[in-house]
Amino acid sequence: MYAVIRTGGKQYRVAVGDILEVEKLDGEVGDQIQLDDVLLVANDGELKVGQPKVEGASVTARITGQYRGKKILVFRYRPKKRIRVRRGHRQYLTRLQIESIDA
Repeated sequence: MYAVIRTGGKQYRVAVGDILEVEKLDGEVGDQIQLDDVLLVANDGELKVGQPKVEGASVTARITGQYRGKKILVFRYRPKKRIRVRRGHRQYLTRLQIESIDA
């Protein structure tokens, strides 16, 4: 059984026991959260596709970490103008462990 969920503007294919990293969600480490934005549920060959969401479906996950990702460098350069700007960015991330899929 698996599901396709949407969180943080991205879509993820998840199954029970999966660990994934998503954009920051509110909550403390150890909290249980409910993800209701389920786009698709597949169970033993039976496929439920939402338009846009599957009614009554939800995914339960536990927060196992709140941290910041690796730094990416953003460099802006204009030739012949003496403009050189270097900036870094570290995204806030949440690590989730999928506990159950309710269809």
